[in-house]
Amino acid sequence: MEQISLIDEIKKMISKRDYHLTFHARARMFERHISSRDLVDLIMDGEVIEEYPDREPCPVVLILGFVSGRQCHAVVACCMDHLRIITVYWPDEERWINHCLRRNE
Repeated sequence: MEQISLIDEIKKMISKRDYHLTFHARARMFERHISSRDLVDLIMDGEVIEEYPDREPCPVVLILGFVSGRQCHAVVACCMDHLRIITVYWPDEERWINHCLRRNE
């Protein structure tokens, strides 16, 4: 039996519209001029670059994608029956190497 990858499972939930935007995510999207369509495209075309499986109440992943040709991160909680979009942000070059590897602090 073939195992479905985490990103494939996330994309399936996005396609089925089984996701919720937190108030924080909506505020950051508005502030950064990121539309709902941009967010969906970011996740559908993106890749998981970090996983936090022990986060409660749901495991969390960091997804790297693009918005208007610019690299962007989405923090997503993977709950049993839905995704919860926690925040969306432009990665800070001082904290990230190539926007996908954290710099040591």
